[in-house]
Amino acid sequence: MHQHTVTLNNGVDLPAIGLGVFQTPPEATTAAVEEALRVGYRHIDTAAAYLNEREVGEGIRRSGLGRDEVFVETKIWINDYGRDATLHAFDKSAGKLDVEWLDLLILHQPLPSAFDRTLDAYRALEKLLADGKVRAIGVSNFLPAHLDRLLAGTSVVPAVNQIELHPYFQQPALRRVHAEHGIHTQAWSPIGGITSYRAAGRTTFDDPALLEIARAHGRSTAQVMLRWHLQQGRSAIPNSTRPDRIAENFAVFDFELTTGELAAIDALDTGVRGGPEPDSITLDAFGREIPEA
Repeated sequence: MHQHTVTLNNGVDLPAIGLGVFQTPPEATTAAVEEALRVGYRHIDTAAAYLNEREVGEGIRRSGLGRDEVFVETKIWINDYGRDATLHAFDKSAGKLDVEWLDLLILHQPLPSAFDRTLDAYRALEKLLADGKVRAIGVSNFLPAHLDRLLAGTSVVPAVNQIELHPYFQQPALRRVHAEHGIHTQAWSPIGGITSYRAAGRTTFDDPALLEIARAHGRSTAQVMLRWHLQQGRSAIPNSTRPDRIAENFAVFDFELTTGELAAIDALDTGVRGGPEPDSITLDAFGREIPEA
């Protein structure tokens, strides 16, 4: 199946649907990555803090695809912020993934209580970019104020900000900032999986409006949500270890939502974040040491 790409602000093409491996146990990661690449995915998103980079690398090797055929994205964790620490964090991630270079390397969180370290970490990403170790750099979970401070203190505009974004939490103000600066919006929890963890209340998967649109197209609600992201110019990182769901999440390039359907999904925004509040991220609360390669 044809894979849609988006072009980042430095000209790098990013496959718009990637397999995410957040909370994927290491023992399930290799098979999920191998299956996704067999189905047609060409973008895998992981992170040092997921503790499964080594298994992602093994899945890529088992796929038989060449290194330049797979877009590999990973993230630096807050414990490794700081110029030298971040340069070493690249070595740790590249070693576990068994790659010499990365397609996209991003900072996993802002660290508001130590933003100078965040800036030093991003400057390390700039050096890795200049040295040809990474093809694009960016951030994750940065709010407008964090982006303002980053842009004021660094030279390279982030290519990507990966953020929680699904029909129930759409972050329109942040997306306007992205558009203003040419930062690509990449969605984690793109089908609202984080909403399904709640003990009570509605979830995206059984939302009446999404179910109605899904029925009209003979698709699942997950496919409708992923198509919504694509048609609005975003990339999306759905997670799954099930072969049927991995395939389903990729089968979104051969139908189109109407303007009215897109507007109906836009109207579902609750403004309620499911993940942690970015301003709450501290080393005391969220710190974890990242093992060596």
